[in-house]
Amino acid sequence: MKPTLVVMVKEPRPGRVKTRLGKDLGMTVSAWWFRHQVARLLRSIQSPKWNTVLAVAPDQEGLQSRVWPRDLPRIPQGRGNLGDRMSRIFYTLPDGPVCIVGADIPGITKPRISEAFEALGDHEAVYGPAPDGGYWLVGMKRTGRIPSGLFDGVRWSSQHTLADSLKTMRGLRIAQIATLQDVDTVEDLITLKR
Repeated sequence: MKPTLVVMVKEPRPGRVKTRLGKDLGMTVSAWWFRHQVARLLRSIQSPKWNTVLAVAPDQEGLQSRVWPRDLPRIPQGRGNLGDRMSRIFYTLPDGPVCIVGADIPGITKPRISEAFEALGDHEAVYGPAPDGGYWLVGMKRTGRIPSGLFDGVRWSSQHTLADSLKTMRGLRIAQIATLQDVDTVEDLITLKR
């Protein structure tokens, strides 16, 4: 089974994406940054070793968008919080390894994605932590059972996000790979430039 890499994207409209970054830089500039970050990311991570799929939001606008490459398959993220949307991806895609990444992490590379899929060789799940207590990648082997209640009760966008998410996967062998910085604020951009 060929693994699947899912990149979660939102339409890059001012006030819809990177709003915390927009408070410092302006909503138009933060949307511009996100659009160009995603374009760079998609160019750099496609590989014949895995299928790349875009999980788009809002659903209808994202499915019809001209912003994202036409050659990449798209699926709607659907409703709910981030956990609802990610668990839906894990439950509905065809069998086989799936890794989900956010689009606002400049450090994602093909070797990092390969590392995640390789970790699923002898683990049932994998996380790529972020320094703020969240994560930039979550993956599951998906050859056995997927835990019920996946991502239930997770405190999103907090220092507890990774720890809470790990608790929803009790009983699974979980690997952790490299820590990468996401970009939520202007401070995150400054940290990345260092």
